[in-house]
Amino acid sequence: MEVVITEHEADRVGPVADRIEALLAANPAAVLGFATGSSPLPLYTELIARHRAGRISFAQATAFTLDEYVGLPDEHPERYRHVIERELTSHIDIDPARVHGPDGNAADLPAACAAYEDAIAAAGGVDLQILGIGSDGHVAFNEPGSSFASRTRIKTLTAQTRLDNARFFDDDLDAVPHHCLTQGLGTIMAARHLVLFATGSGKAEAVAQLVEGPVSALWPATILQHHPHVTVLVDTAAASRLRLSDYYREVYANKPDWQRV
Repeated sequence: MEVVITEHEADRVGPVADRIEALLAANPAAVLGFATGSSPLPLYTELIARHRAGRISFAQATAFTLDEYVGLPDEHPERYRHVIERELTSHIDIDPARVHGPDGNAADLPAACAAYEDAIAAAGGVDLQILGIGSDGHVAFNEPGSSFASRTRIKTLTAQTRLDNARFFDDDLDAVPHHCLTQGLGTIMAARHLVLFATGSGKAEAVAQLVEGPVSALWPATILQHHPHVTVLVDTAAASRLRLSDYYREVYANKPDWQRV
């Protein structure tokens, strides 16, 4: 696990955008995993800018989103299909038919979850997956107690997650759904490169557990310690509880030029 601590947003976003640019140059049909939420937004802004500058094309790429609320009307602006379109995919040249997400309004939710797993497998798996982390250590909507072997499934959101997400529903907690479909931890761990962003003191404990804590279902993100290629990019506030923060800074400062994120 590589930990990058920097106060400057550009120093977190730039290396990841460079990695995606290089990935698509080498393999234009790469499979990308997109997360919603606030953490990835600066990266998406940079990717859009690079696309408009002619540096990146997503024309042959395929994308999968992490999760979706259950029961939101198709036209609701906070359906994650609309969020990722609004924040990223409508501004780049990716084919909308190649942007996939779990169907939270399917008549048969377990069947929809199985079909989503099949679609990821049929695409060849995810090459690079963008992630955020919740204040309780969840990734995607894998809440504390989630199985490390879990695959795409229906989950009940915790009170804390619903409270955290109420800001997207005009601070109306009652409007936040109780259920979602989410890629499982096992699904996420199958991606070839995981890139996680976290900022702010509210994520400090979750980041400390993710990087330095014991692997435990109480902090679902800790399973990422067992992945062979994880990049964690945080600001100083999110890194404030890391005991080895000075070492992580030293390692990154002395990283060989040939070794990318």
